[in-house]
Amino acid sequence: MSTESAVADPAVRLRGEIIPVTSFQQNCTLIWDPTTMRGALVDAGGEAARLLERVAHHGVQLEKLLVTHGHLDHAGAVAEIAEQLNLPIEGPHQDDAFWIDGMPDAAKQYGFPPARSFVPQRWLQHGDTVTVGSLTLDVLHCPGHTPGHVVFHHPASQLAMVGDVIFQNSIGRTDFPKGNHADLIRSIRSRLFPLGDEVKFIPGHGPMSTFGRERQINPYVADSVAGD
Repeated sequence: MSTESAVADPAVRLRGEIIPVTSFQQNCTLIWDPTTMRGALVDAGGEAARLLERVAHHGVQLEKLLVTHGHLDHAGAVAEIAEQLNLPIEGPHQDDAFWIDGMPDAAKQYGFPPARSFVPQRWLQHGDTVTVGSLTLDVLHCPGHTPGHVVFHHPASQLAMVGDVIFQNSIGRTDFPKGNHADLIRSIRSRLFPLGDEVKFIPGHGPMSTFGRERQINPYVADSVAGD
């Protein structure tokens, strides 16, 4: 898949583009409802001007910013864009507040441009929904990589935006503060895989995959190694 490409079948309502940002090549995703042309950025991790150029390119009217978790490369540009366009921020779960509060120091540590912390207008819980235009996405709390990590799932498009929970052939790190390997495996096996083998997912880094593919061959969470 090219780095800037559609992420949903034209036959379904959700449309989008994956836009890698920062030196970490984090997958920020622009999603929108083609009926209303209202949209959201999921994990605006940096390069705010570039992200807004892509929004303008598609003729999308941003109505909010969605955040899967509080790491710098996923949320570093959120405060800047929210302030510039007066947009609400939704997500992550409140257990990631300490990560968001620490973003200014993290930016210095990793040599990123200055990043500001923020307080979302809405912290998200497992079972919540978020809207983008006329679209409704389900929220799944999937701790492990961070304690407040959430995933956004659009059932009609069979598409999930999973942040750093799972990747093609890999899973998120759990050696950060308040990471938990057992929680991460449980999140993937009990909350993501039941969504269906056919569900495509956009990870925080790298190429897309499907839950079915990862159930078969992912060396960390495949059925053959899960021990359920």
